Amino acid sequence: MSITPAELTAGTWTIDPVHSQVGFTVRHLMVSKVRGVFGAFTGAIEIGEDGTPSVKAEIDVTSISTGNDQRDQHIRSADFFDAENFPTATFVSTSVESDGDDYLVNGDFTLHGVTKPVTLKMEFNGVNPGMGQGPVAGFDAKTVINRKDFGIDIEMPLETGGSVVGDKITITLEIEAGKAAA
Repeated sequence: MSITPAELTAGTWTIDPVHSQVGFTVRHLMVSKVRGVFGAFTGAIEIGEDGTPSVKAEIDVTSISTGNDQRDQHIRSADFFDAENFPTATFVSTSVESDGDDYLVNGDFTLHGVTKPVTLKMEFNGVNPGMGQGPVAGFDAKTVINRKDFGIDIEMPLETGGSVVGDKITITLEIEAGKAAA
């Protein structure tokens, strides 16, 4: 039995990086948030003939942008991503479940050389016939990870308690994926 919406027909739906965004937020100084995006990523949603979906995606962590070059360089360093040794993060789904009108996309997320299970809470935004290149589908998804679970355990304590960078990272995905015209 398929849990995939009927509009998502069998085949490969390729993520369009021009019309998609992979972003994150993290607490800074315990009172505000730093936001950032990754400029380079790829991925696809494969819908089986029986309607079973699977997802594979890769993020180039060197493409991080928080709007501050000095901070971005520090995040790429061995203190955080160690992008020289671990230039990509990957997600491979293991199952998809319906959750009311939304979906839970379970999978293995690899960051900083460490793989852990994560669950993306996903909203399906529908399918549009596209602009002559085939149909496009839209999705929004979100998950929260703990950076320490992925070996990013730098401690930057504040004199007054707490730390400069929070442990919890919220990852947000705004995805448009296209299926080639038949």
